[in-house]
Amino acid sequence: MTVWRGRVDAAEGPLGARWHQKVSSLVPGAPPGIALVGFACDEGVRRNQGRVGAAAGPRAIREALARMPWHQESPVYETGDVVCADGNLEAAQKQLSQAVYDAIFARQRPLVLGGGHEAAWGSYVGLVNVVERIDKSMQIGIVNIDAHFDLRADAEPNSGTSFAQIAGWCREIERPFRYMCLGASEAANAPALFDRAKRFMTEWRLDTDLDPWRLDGPLDAVQQFARSVDVVHLSIDLDVLPAAVMPAVSAPAARGMALESVEAIIAAVLKSGKVALTELVELNPTFDIDGRGARTAGRLAWLVARNWPVMAAEREPEE
Repeated sequence: MTVWRGRVDAAEGPLGARWHQKVSSLVPGAPPGIALVGFACDEGVRRNQGRVGAAAGPRAIREALARMPWHQESPVYETGDVVCADGNLEAAQKQLSQAVYDAIFARQRPLVLGGGHEAAWGSYVGLVNVVERIDKSMQIGIVNIDAHFDLRADAEPNSGTSFAQIAGWCREIERPFRYMCLGASEAANAPALFDRAKRFMTEWRLDTDLDPWRLDGPLDAVQQFARSVDVVHLSIDLDVLPAAVMPAVSAPAARGMALESVEAIIAAVLKSGKVALTELVELNPTFDIDGRGARTAGRLAWLVARNWPVMAAEREPEE
């Protein structure tokens, strides 16, 4: 909890509170809210031959959040970090899946702070384990806001294989793979990845189709996708943003999507009322300029927490 500290505007009274004054440790029986789960891991990025450093991302996001004003109606809880020890990515992902599972069964909405995008595999497994226990017929849809499909076919799992792993696992357990990727860049995905996305029945919109002044069609598509499933896994990869806005990632985007577009899409997905799990990944403080990347990541985490409505995940689960 030492990261949760900052200025106190005592003269403003209770309405002057900041996040560092409100976030508390998650304890048994805590009222429903949002549980911050850190994924201090970038082993998947290293395996993907990217720029390592995202393991420090969770702390940097928390530091940015700590200073921000509190507009929350739901409480926010700290659960600590899952740490990748000795390059054992698979063990870290398993720990993350358990942390997500535990948070949802404690009637919390897990907000995973990364860390590399290899977090998506661990997060999804945790969510599926909950759904399989509650109601196996429930369909899970993934909305990934990302410059990359992350459908790589590499033999060794990494930050670029998570959604291919999910697709393969869904096939094994006879669960539909429902996947939408928003912000994919033709300059960052080989033709083989577009072909694989088609085979997996992926819905996508290119970064060039998501300018702020022409979002009506894409936002309608997002809402239709959310209506077609029972539960949504929202994944936000910060490398979807332009390098000038988000330099602090493994693979900065030359063009990317405007922050305004990313915020509008996040708000539309959350408005569906079906989001059970959100992850915000790839912040790499090693390459941050004047802390702008951490501030932007903090703003997006703040936006998620501010606009994430109560949903079925907060019901008392059946034993």
